[in-house]
Amino acid sequence: MIVTTSICANYLPKAMVLAKSVKETNPDIKFVVCLLERHTHPAAEAYEYFDEIVLAKDLGFEHFEKMIFKHSIVEASTAVKGQLFVYLWETYSEENKFVYLDPDIQVYDELVEMTEALDRHGIVLTPHLCHPEDIMDAVMDNELSALQHGVFNLGFLAIGRTASGEGERFIRWWASRLAMFCYDDIPRGIFTDQKWIDLAPCYFDVYILKHPGYNVAPWNLSKRKITYTQGFQVNGEKLRFFHYSGFDSGANEGMIKKYVPDKSNAVYQLRDAYVQDLNARGQDQLGRTPWSYDCYYDGKPISRAARISYRDVPELFYVVDNPFNKNDSFYLNYQSIHQSAQQVIRQGKNLIKRLLKRV
Repeated sequence: MIVTTSICANYLPKAMVLAKSVKETNPDIKFVVCLLERHTHPAAEAYEYFDEIVLAKDLGFEHFEKMIFKHSIVEASTAVKGQLFVYLWETYSEENKFVYLDPDIQVYDELVEMTEALDRHGIVLTPHLCHPEDIMDAVMDNELSALQHGVFNLGFLAIGRTASGEGERFIRWWASRLAMFCYDDIPRGIFTDQKWIDLAPCYFDVYILKHPGYNVAPWNLSKRKITYTQGFQVNGEKLRFFHYSGFDSGANEGMIKKYVPDKSNAVYQLRDAYVQDLNARGQDQLGRTPWSYDCYYDGKPISRAARISYRDVPELFYVVDNPFNKNDSFYLNYQSIHQSAQQVIRQGKNLIKRLLKRV
């Protein structure tokens, strides 16, 4: 079985914790890291629990730099996931099971139910929520969020090589959509790679894994009760993995405190141990590593507006040789338009000031 994750260098400590937890609980697994940087990182190369490191630019994308320029760091990390599955599918032709886990996950036990599901199904997903919420706060925090961001959490995805071929058909469909439409743009009905999967049960034979020990996360703590009795349990079942989503922003901490106010609860034991694991792997230093695709070749930062302008004009994909090159016509044209707009704004402000003086 192959387990993989997609990261930029600032998420290396999280991927290290994930890889160690995966291989200690499921020792037969091969762990593959997809690194979305221009070059590999020494810390990644030295880490014993990474079996393979593949750069995103080597996954087989056509016009990779044109594709990646359109995305913010979060969008980019998810946009490569479909092609990552295609790469693994073709590279490891002898393997039958492929699993993606977000880097901010820690595995606590053998993934028995998932492995059994992959023996019978080509696509295995976990929903954000498995039970209706009872209170209005939880409806707004969790159910409305699932409607906006997607029914299924794509921090986990498992694909099997079955006789039906459903798994391969799915990953090639998903990869094609993410290459073109993997944006954080909820008003247009898109949230990175996740919203696309709302369509998956309509198009493919999907198995929905509802075991409470999979993908335990801040958005379902209102319904999943964690205890410790000879191991961590969730609603009486073994905890398989916890998803520490929103860890850096503080959202994780806020949701835990809101839905599990009892500080003696086992969830705080999990959280504290996770923090220690991250710190032991250089979170303070590695977590601040700048993204190598965040700048033009000359080191000048790329604005969000420039990325959006590039992706919203489809013709630019064909006429701009490389948008990371400041000498390219896109950069020059964008700068010219931006400067003209700023000049118009300044003229407008000056005109308003003169008119106000006359009043």
